[in-house]
Amino acid sequence: ISSDADNGTVTFLPLEENSEGKYQIKKCNIYQIQLTHIKDEEWSVSIVAPFPEDWFSDGIVYPKLAWLGNELLSKLAKWSVKQKPSEFKSTLSLISVAQYSRVYQDLKEKYKEIVKVWPEVTDPEKFVYEDVAIATYLLILWEEERKEKRLTKKQSFVDLGCGNGLLVHILNNEGHSGRGIDVRRRKIWDMYGPETHLEESTIVPGDSYLFPDTDWLIGNHSDELTPWIPVIAARSSYSCCYFVLPCCFFDFNGKYSRRQSKKTQYREYLDFVAQVGSVCGFHVEEDCLRIPSTKRVCLIGKNRTYPPTECALIDKQITQYVNNRQTCPVVMCGGRVGFNQKDRSDGVCEEAGSELPENETETAGTVWMPGFQPREKVEQIRNCASLPRDFVDDVVLNVANLLLNATPPKPCSNLHGGNTNSWNQGESLSLKEVAEHLNKETLKRLKSECGGLQTLLKNNHQVFEVLNGRVHIRDWRKQKPSRKTKPEVKRRLSAEAFKTRLCWFFIHHPDGCSLPSESCPYAHGTEELRQSQIIKKKKHI
Repeated sequence: ISSDADNGTVTFLPLEENSEGKYQIKKCNIYQIQLTHIKDEEWSVSIVAPFPEDWFSDGIVYPKLAWLGNELLSKLAKWSVKQKPSEFKSTLSLISVAQYSRVYQDLKEKYKEIVKVWPEVTDPEKFVYEDVAIATYLLILWEEERKEKRLTKKQSFVDLGCGNGLLVHILNNEGHSGRGIDVRRRKIWDMYGPETHLEESTIVPGDSYLFPDTDWLIGNHSDELTPWIPVIAARSSYSCCYFVLPCCFFDFNGKYSRRQSKKTQYREYLDFVAQVGSVCGFHVEEDCLRIPSTKRVCLIGKNRTYPPTECALIDKQITQYVNNRQTCPVVMCGGRVGFNQKDRSDGVCEEAGSELPENETETAGTVWMPGFQPREKVEQIRNCASLPRDFVDDVVLNVANLLLNATPPKPCSNLHGGNTNSWNQGESLSLKEVAEHLNKETLKRLKSECGGLQTLLKNNHQVFEVLNGRVHIRDWRKQKPSRKTKPEVKRRLSAEAFKTRLCWFFIHHPDGCSLPSESCPYAHGTEELRQSQIIKKKKHI
C-alpha cells in the first residue's frame, strides 16, 4: 500500500511471489482510492483502476471490479462519516495476518482447479475460495494451539453439517484426521476420493452424537445445529474444542426470536451463541474472517473456565440454561434435558423435574431436546424457481412498467439508427417502493420463497439490476464484454446460451431492445431462437 496524504490517495499494489521466490507487482490489479475536496464540508471519494480490461478476480484477495465500484465505494462513504464504533472485532485479530496471507495463497493455488469442475448449482468462486479461507484460518489456529500446548500430533475434527464437504476435503488433505456429517449427500462428494471422509446422517443433539475422541467440532453455517455445537463439545470431553461460523439464526429448537431491539439481529444472535459457549464453560473468543460473506464472524471455544472436577456441575448448568429457553417444560433425564426414545409417550412433554428412579441410567437413545427439528433430507426449492411461469412473467411486467412509467416518455427515433439516448431506461426505485405497488396476494406468495421479491428480480437479470437495495431496468448497452480471465466453463456457457431465449425488451419494452439483433445475446423473434445445449462438466478432479 502506498499512501499520499497531501493528494488524498491510497494506492494498492498487489504483490505475488514468482517461482524464484521474488515478489513482483501484479500490474493488472492495481487500484487507487482518491479523496477529493469539493467545497466547504463537501468531499468526494472515488476508486480508479488503471487496467480494468485486464482485471483478475478470485473473490477473496482480488475482488471483482463491480464490487469495488458498487459495494466498497458506498461503504467507504458511509464509514467516513460514521462515528459509532464497530460492533465487531477487526479482521483476523487472533492469528498472524502475514502467515494467513502466505498459507491462503498456497491453498488457493493448490485447490483452484475445483472451481472448473464444480458440479453444484452454487457459485463455485464464492464457495471454493470461502472454504479455502476458512481452512487457512483453522490450520493457522491449530498450529498455534500445538505450539501453546506442546502437541506433536495434528488435531482431529468433525464438521457437523458439512454441506459440500470441501472444508473437510482440504483439512484431510493437509494432514488432519476428521470427517464431515450432513443430512444430505452432495454431488461433489463423489469427486473427492476415499481419503475424504464424509457421512450422510441426520444429527439430533443427544448421547448418540458425542465425540469423546475428537479434538475440534466445526460448525460452518451449521444452521439449526449452531447453538448445540458448544453443548456437544462440552459433553463430548473436557479437551474438546469448537469453531462456529453462525449464519442463519436458530435457537435450540426452531428459529431464534429477537429479545433486544437496541442491537442488530446479527449482533444479538452472535451474543446468544457466545453466551451458550460461556454457559458450557468455555472461554469464548470472537474473530472476523476474510471471506466473501456478510456473515463472517466466528466464535471459538478452545479453553475451559473450570477444572475437570466440576464437569458434573457445568453439565447441570447447561441443562438448566437450555430448559429455561423453552416455552414448553421438558423431562429431565439423569440431570439433562431430554427423553428416552423408547419411553416417549405421544410426543407430549412431561413435567420438568419429574423424578426418575435412582438406578435409572441414560441410554444411547437419549436426546436432549424433544421436538428438535433437523434439516430436511430433501432440500425444498424456495428460490422462486418453482413459481408458475405466468405468475413470474406477470410480476416482471408489472415491476418493469412501474419503473418505465416513473419518468415521462421521451420522443423516440429509430433506436438502431437514430438517437440511442432516447431509449427509456426508466427510474430506479427501492425494493420497499416496488413492494408497495404490488397487491397483497402477490407479496404473500413471494414471501413464501427465500428472498421473496428481491430473489425473483435477481433471477430475471435479463430485465432488472438490483444494486444496493434499488431496482433498475438493465441497459444492455452498458454491459461490459466478457473478460479474457473468465473461467473456461463460463465462457463456453455464455457462447452456448447465445440466442436460446427470447429478448424481453424486443417483445415488451415500448422502445424495443436497446441493442441491434446481432449484438443482443437474446433472440429478437422466434426465427432467431437456437436450441439450448447442455454442457457436460468433468466429474473428477
